[in-house]
Formats: sequence, structure tokens, C-alpha cells
Amino acid sequence: MSTPRKSNRPLRPPLKKKPEAVEILDRREEPQRGRAGGGRAARDEDAQPRGRDAHLNADPRGPRAPHAGRGGGRSRTEGEGALRPDAHHAALGRPERGERPQRGAGGRGPSGGQGGGRNAPTVLAEPERLQKVLAQAGVASRREIEELVIAGRISVNGLPASLGQKIGPGDRVKVNGKLIPLRFAQRSPRVLIYHKPEGEIVSRDDPEGRPTVFERLPVLRKGRWLAVGRLDFNTSGLLLFTNDGELANRLMHPRYELDREYAVRVLGELTEEQARSLTEGIQLEDGAARFNGLRDEGGEGANHWYRVTISEGRNREVRRMFEAVGLTVSRLMRVRYGPVELPARLKRGMWMEMPEADACRLAGLPVPQRRPDEREKRPPKLHHTTPRMR
Repeated sequence: MSTPRKSNRPLRPPLKKKPEAVEILDRREEPQRGRAGGGRAARDEDAQPRGRDAHLNADPRGPRAPHAGRGGGRSRTEGEGALRPDAHHAALGRPERGERPQRGAGGRGPSGGQGGGRNAPTVLAEPERLQKVLAQAGVASRREIEELVIAGRISVNGLPASLGQKIGPGDRVKVNGKLIPLRFAQRSPRVLIYHKPEGEIVSRDDPEGRPTVFERLPVLRKGRWLAVGRLDFNTSGLLLFTNDGELANRLMHPRYELDREYAVRVLGELTEEQARSLTEGIQLEDGAARFNGLRDEGGEGANHWYRVTISEGRNREVRRMFEAVGLTVSRLMRVRYGPVELPARLKRGMWMEMPEADACRLAGLPVPQRRPDEREKRPPKLHHTTPRMR
């Protein structure tokens, strides 16, 4: 009996059986009978294999929903025969290279609706009038800007500006040859409440060298403070400042008819006839004038106090009205300007900044929606600054 001859072929290790899920996804699918018009039979063949050993190769997870492919955007139900070699990685739960898991409907991802990142759409500002934009930038009040335009001291894109001209974000505006940085987005205005003492002038430059109210105000990095109205050298009380020329114009323009309330001390006492003439109207050098309201506040000795309201701001108007009826004003103090009252804790020579929400309401702008801050709940801080040296 002969001995069986040994084979010269090297021994091979036994093949390892692939996991069931990998074996299912690595198999080659049978050619489909048709393309998109293959009907229900073609879709069923993709979902579950058919044949004698179908129960062995069937996917235990059930029929898979069709998904879109990368090449040409066609799904498997439209006739794409084979899966990619690495398709089992996605089937086992690993995201494909370059993909990010999608977020829910409330997220900011591709499927989350509106995004707030760099790819968010840019909102372009509508062109606005030159006077309004420069006033908002704190260059000057609207009336002063109109005078600068007439004088030819403002240019737009190298050409002289005209009254009522509209400008946009792409325009270059220069005032006296200096380029002005412009903002077209909403910016909350700043408002200062100042208790002016007697002996200060509401002007930046005084030929006589008298102290000015601007010497006590904080320094702005951009723009400048604009005084809302004026007070005489010998008049004290409430004085508002803002860095927004549009707001300053809104508070000073006669068409808005904002009441100014004054506490007036006079030498003597008004008779009924004199009081009636002041409220009905008297004639001054620059036209008729009248008080909207007049209230007796009493007094001692030769001095008597009154509260008067007026909706104009002409030069020394209150003093001249009392002089027209034969009385001399010995002290005059403004206690209210429109809806803003002089705080009782704000002493002479002190200033405070109005809260941002109140400043926006004063300007007729929407209040910025921010998280409540503990500092905002505190009363505004009072400041007493020493006049700056010239």
C-alpha cells in the first residue's frame, strides 16, 4: 500500500467569518431589472435579498430606507448597483469623512434654520439724509450741519454736498477736509443730566474767558457733547447733553413743543391782571410770548416764588416776560425739560448719565434686549468733576 504524497502548497490559515452586518453590506447586489421605472419589485430586491438562502442573508434590521448617493444625486432605488467598500462604516454608526452630525430643528447647523455665524446674510442700510447721518455721528446739530453744507465745508465723494442729499455706507464724507467715520446701524444715544450752577456759560469758547459747562463733562473718544438748549450765565438748573445730534434736534425743535419748567424768584408779587397777561400772551421785542402754566409757590418778605412752564427757548425769555410786567427776576432755575426732571440728589456742578433704556425711550428708539445686569438696577452714579485747565 503506497503512502499518500504530500502537497508542496503552503498551508493557509482558516478563513475568519465576517460579522453578519459586514457580510451583508459587503456582498454584491444582483443587477436590477430596470432603472427608475423598475417599480415596486426593484425596490423590494434592494431592500431584502431573494433566493433559496434569503433567510440567512437577510438584514435583521428590516428594509432600509433609500438614501441619496454622492455621484449624480441618484438613490439606490434608481439603479445604483453596488455600495462603496466603506459603506459598512456608515451603517455601523460612524459618520463619513467630511460629514458632521446634523442637529435638531432648533440648532444653527445646516438643518437648523437660520444661522448666526459668518455666513449669515448681510443687511444693507438704506440711504439716509446727510444731515441726519452726521448728526447721529455727533459732528454737530442738524441746523449747524445745514450751515456747513451751505458754506461748502462738507463734501461727499470729493464733490460739494447739497442740502437734503442722501448718502449710504459706501460714500466718503469729509467735513473741513477730514474724513468722518459713519455708522448706519442703530446706536444707543448717550445722555448726560447736569445741574448747572450760576457763573458758567453754555459755550465751548468764550472771548471773556469765563468757565464753560463743557469743562466739567467727561471726554468722548468719538464725537462730542451737544447741549440741549441753553441756560443764561446767571441761570442754574437742569441742562441735558447728548452725543446724538438727531436726539438734540428732537428735543430742541419748536414743532415738538416740549415744555420747560422753571422755578422763578421775583422781587415783589404778581397781581391777578399781571398773571393773566403772562398766560394769555404779551408782546416782546422778538414777538409774542406766553406761559403755558403759572403757579404761585409762596415766599417770605420781598421775594416770591413761582413755577412757570413754557414751550420755547428764546434768549432770556422768562426774565424778559417778567420785566415786561414790571417785576425783576432775582433767581431762575430750570427744574424740568420735557419728560426729564432734575433729580433732587443731583447737586450743583454734578452730572449723571441717563440709563440706556431711558435714553432710547427719549429718542423714540427700541430698547435693546439684553440680559438684566445687577448694575443696571442700581441708581445712576453721580459725578462731580473739577473744571479742566485750559
